Amino acid sequence: MNTPLVTSTDSQPIVLDGTAHGAPEWVRHAVFYEIFPDRFAKSDRVAKPTNLERWEDKPTLYGFKGGDLIGIVEKLDYLQELGVNAIYLTPIFQSTANHRYHTHDYFQVDPILGGTPAFRTLLDEAHARGMRIIIDGVFNHTSRGFYQFSHALENGAASPYLDWFYIHGFPLHAYEGRAQYDCWWGIPALPKLNTKNPAVREFIYQVAQHWTRFGVDGWRLDVPAEIDDDAFWQEFRRRVRAVNPQAYLVGEIWHEAQRWLQGDQFDAVMNYLFARACIGFFIGDALDVQLTQHVGYAPIPTLDGTQFARELNRLLSLYSDAVNKVQFNLLGSHDTARLISLARGDASAVKLAMLCLLTYPGTPCIYYGDEMGMAGSKDPDCRRAVIWDRSTWNLEIFDWTRRAIALRHAHRALRDGTFRIVFAADKAIAYLREHEGEQMLVVFNVAFQSNTFAIPLSSVVQSSKQLRPVFGKPLQLEQAQSIVHIQLAARDAVVLQWV
Repeated sequence: MNTPLVTSTDSQPIVLDGTAHGAPEWVRHAVFYEIFPDRFAKSDRVAKPTNLERWEDKPTLYGFKGGDLIGIVEKLDYLQELGVNAIYLTPIFQSTANHRYHTHDYFQVDPILGGTPAFRTLLDEAHARGMRIIIDGVFNHTSRGFYQFSHALENGAASPYLDWFYIHGFPLHAYEGRAQYDCWWGIPALPKLNTKNPAVREFIYQVAQHWTRFGVDGWRLDVPAEIDDDAFWQEFRRRVRAVNPQAYLVGEIWHEAQRWLQGDQFDAVMNYLFARACIGFFIGDALDVQLTQHVGYAPIPTLDGTQFARELNRLLSLYSDAVNKVQFNLLGSHDTARLISLARGDASAVKLAMLCLLTYPGTPCIYYGDEMGMAGSKDPDCRRAVIWDRSTWNLEIFDWTRRAIALRHAHRALRDGTFRIVFAADKAIAYLREHEGEQMLVVFNVAFQSNTFAIPLSSVVQSSKQLRPVFGKPLQLEQAQSIVHIQLAARDAVVLQWV
């Protein structure tokens, strides 16, 4: 018998039914899928330049694979099969980088992706299926090819656009020597915009309003803390919401983010703190620490069940109920090594973490390919092209993920329910989700051997109800008065419902 180290059946549940801050209602029911457009799918309907890398080869820092937006259109059936109903696209504006964080023209979609007409088709096709799309807004820095910066390069001190940037002298040394202007992380290819300049601010607001009118359902905002100006983001929110009151705004913040989540700036942030906790518990000592060396992402400590329970509760305590309901939860992204690589190939770690992602409060986002068991170390290897031959996939992970998404869609308690940790031990955790009488118990065993747990539930369930598995299958299940005895196989999980 696995003796619990912590039980919290007498604690108050964390309630997640706040409606403050105007968080979009649709987000609570969304399952997002992050797509790196150059690597997801490519269509013969989009003309391609030459000198593309082979699709099957590992990506290089500067190489292009030729993925496009019509390729995504042609895979919408796949995304619906998976259960995804929202997409987050990394940058799509015209750029000279495969990742397109070097924006050249904010009002044009990159021609390699199919241009603006292809984006129109993608939006229309997705919306016709009830799917939402948010796009990446990169407004802290631009590229050397951005018109106003190119103007300064050509005209030097005579350019009327010098105050769009932080320029310290001439020549600018944009391609050799030490850059004479501020740039992101000291990279000359990424000149930093002077967002204190009213003209720059107005330009960015117009970009945001233009694409919101075009039909995007929200924005993921790149490195927003680098624009250290609450008034800027408050006005950004006001401008976007004036066009679409249901637009979703997500900031890329890797740490605690109370400042940005007061209801006047962002609806949510990319919840890397949740990802860290899941990696620490579901991978634990097996973590390949060499692959975690990225800004804001290291070190990741190993967590036992009680520590994981405390961290899950702590994360929910950071923000309001309304924020928790739409928090952008994830297990990895284009900026982190792949989950299965972090776990040194252990598919069970991916499955367990994925189930937690899909049953924990907030809005889940799956990084493209994780549901297939796609491997990849640090950037650029974490941005491989999808191989659409299913014989190359880990179908066990795929089927698990598909069923877990379906479970979330089928049960309101997993989307809107209160959250309560009811059991935590060295290698196990169980939590209860409840909404309007629907009660769901989620139990994890991360040990590499089967375990039996005695979970006390006297204060949270009606004795007249019986438990039945709705996801997974326990080796043994017995409900005796106020205690549930459950045996789980090694590295397994189950979701139970009282009926």
